[in-house]
Amino acid sequence: MVTRAPEPREDTVIARQDLRRVACIGGGVIGGGWVARFLLAGIDVAVHDPHPDAERIVREVLANGQRAYARLTQAPLPAPGTLTFHATIEAAIAGADWIQESVPERLDLKRGVLAAIDAACPAHALIGSSTSGLLPSDLQAGLTRPGRFFVAHPYNPVYLLPLVEIVPGSLTDPQTVADAVALLAPTGMKGVPIAKEIDAFVGDRLLEALWREALWLIQDDICDVETLDDVIRYSFGLRWAQMGLFQTYRIAGGEAGMRHFLGQFGPALKWPWTKLTDVVDLDEALVEKIAAQSDAQNEGLSLRRLEEIRDENLVGILQALKGADEGRGWGAGKLLAAFEGDLWRKAQAASPDEDDPVPARLSARVEPSWVDYNGHMTEHRYLQVFGDTTDVLLRRIGVDAAYVEAGASYYTVETHLRHLGEARLGEDLACRTQILSFDDKRLHLFHVLTRAGIDEPIATAEQMLLHVDRASGRAAAAPEAVLSRLAGLVERQPSTTMPEGAGRAVSPAKRQSDHSPVHEQVSDRRH
Repeated sequence: MVTRAPEPREDTVIARQDLRRVACIGGGVIGGGWVARFLLAGIDVAVHDPHPDAERIVREVLANGQRAYARLTQAPLPAPGTLTFHATIEAAIAGADWIQESVPERLDLKRGVLAAIDAACPAHALIGSSTSGLLPSDLQAGLTRPGRFFVAHPYNPVYLLPLVEIVPGSLTDPQTVADAVALLAPTGMKGVPIAKEIDAFVGDRLLEALWREALWLIQDDICDVETLDDVIRYSFGLRWAQMGLFQTYRIAGGEAGMRHFLGQFGPALKWPWTKLTDVVDLDEALVEKIAAQSDAQNEGLSLRRLEEIRDENLVGILQALKGADEGRGWGAGKLLAAFEGDLWRKAQAASPDEDDPVPARLSARVEPSWVDYNGHMTEHRYLQVFGDTTDVLLRRIGVDAAYVEAGASYYTVETHLRHLGEARLGEDLACRTQILSFDDKRLHLFHVLTRAGIDEPIATAEQMLLHVDRASGRAAAAPEAVLSRLAGLVERQPSTTMPEGAGRAVSPAKRQSDHSPVHEQVSDRRH
């Protein structure tokens, strides 16, 4: 991304799902997260922050976001937007479609910044504030275009956590809220409209209640900070990640549901269990106790390393949720699946691969969650890469999500994998496909996996697929349009000869010398 100042464009009405330029005023942890989210969605971002280290901080947050996205999805991301830094608010917001203010949480400071934005921004621009609790009505007071203003409250890290609370003030136009939700969707975010403004909105009010009770538990020496974190991450925190609060308790109510749960546990709300209405005195002694315990808990872990661990775990959780509910996705994973589907559609529309003679290609990177106890890519990840490459081919012949929803698909009925080398953590991989044969019901493929830029195979996969009517679960003839595309790919693919290794069966390992590499004779079972 080259740092340059783009020409401001004329004010126009924003089409839904059409963000071309965003201005981020404030580039701290949250502001930098917004920058990363928009840039990685292919949107140009202009930044203004007078802090002398603003550009360094923003670029470090962006680097974290780029690493996380490389692990999050194999779908082709758009070319990243252009990142520019500007000395004034006026220069940053020129031509912006969306202006995101993320300055420190002081009402007087935010009002001053928002007044400067309001005085110079394009008439069509949406103005969001990243405040964690200030009321939007207080922030929009005095603006000449208050109807375009709202609170857009995200969660850290903004580039991975998809939720944004969209909170209108008393003067916010309802259409502005609808536009904000629609414009965020192509970036992979879920804008959630909050019906009424309230101090701290919804998420922070829940967090505040938990935080206050946690401080009392530390103050009263019930537990230390590590024990408290363990209670959350090994129990209800896992449930909340997928089902939230009410859906979790709906299950706890059994077959009788939520009415039974409330009837059984409702009276407990009157018991003197909590100190939620009492404020702990955060005196020097308590601050030091918490800080010392936190330092001990995180000894040897830098801030950047903690961020990396957090992001790796979040990616794993999101991917697990994406595969839930028989592959339809659940919660944030369902949103990720929709985001990926949109990325594939946009990539195919923007860069049609009709001219590529290779039927399918895929790039991948060996991520930490892909590595086994031997330090190599574990065996089921090879199948994942080959399966993802098959999906690339299927989309190319028209067997996409809409095709599957219409009632037909290709099912893999047989796979033969050969492990010829070792893919290690962090290595970039490339997979390519040859169509060996096809008829109206069958599709015979051969995949070769290599390191990027090196033609030596690491692994191969031979697969047989059947075209299936999903309603009956039986093989059915593919339509002529699909068969015609397959014929065109076969005619143009670089090789028509049977590749080495195709048609092979598993055979006993040959006798090997004491010094020959193991993978030359027999695969590590966990590759």
